[in-house]
Amino acid sequence: MKFASTRLIAADISAMVAFYETVTGQTADWLAPQFAEIVTPAATLAIGSAETVALFRAGSAAPGANRTAILEFMVADVDAVFARLKDEVELVHESKLLPWGNRAFQCRDPEGTLVSLFTPVTEAAKARFGSR
Repeated sequence: MKFASTRLIAADISAMVAFYETVTGQTADWLAPQFAEIVTPAATLAIGSAETVALFRAGSAAPGANRTAILEFMVADVDAVFARLKDEVELVHESKLLPWGNRAFQCRDPEGTLVSLFTPVTEAAKARFGSR
């Protein structure tokens, strides 16, 4: 089995796509007016408009309803990314060292999903991510 992507359902797909293009530095591929993908070397982030939910089962997903997931992006220099984004995003916390060896900051996307950008900094964290 291959994990293919994570999909977010958006009330305002244009704002969500613009946010993730800014965060990742990647341009989205719009496969339909209500569906876009941002493909990175390690994973794909899919963003669908709220109207796409009815294609599956009405009410099975809702924009902005998730307060349990954190989307994580590993970057080469988290402090440089923080400096670039700090005035453009809703910050949750500034860059800091976390107990598992990553230096990270967190922000929220336009619909409230928590986004973490991090760099492994301890030898254990570097080794852990170097093997993936």
